[in-house]
Amino acid sequence: MLFIEYSKCSTCKKAKQFLDNNNIKYIDREIKEETPTYDELSKWIDMYNIDINKLFNTSSMLYREYKLKDKLNDLTKEEKIKLLSENALLIKRPLLIGNDFMYIGFKEKEWNNIK
Repeated sequence: MLFIEYSKCSTCKKAKQFLDNNNIKYIDREIKEETPTYDELSKWIDMYNIDINKLFNTSSMLYREYKLKDKLNDLTKEEKIKLLSENALLIKRPLLIGNDFMYIGFKEKEWNNIK
């Protein structure tokens, strides 16, 4: 599994602790150092049938600065993916990507399904 986190994020720290406490093996990736690429995001969105809008971190300063609340629905899928791939902190985190799932954000109830 691939675990994509922002190490300063408290939710990411909780998620990582959950994975470690449950002996779940993962590859750790720091989102600011290695932002998901346009191709990766496109692949995941299609492979896991992800609502692209759920990938946006609506509480980020950049989200507010770009006024995405008002603009997001007017952007194409390609424009949204480009925006995410160029701005790591616009991506909601953590992301956990397995063979047959992709979790966006940490919801322990959902993550309990991992084994």
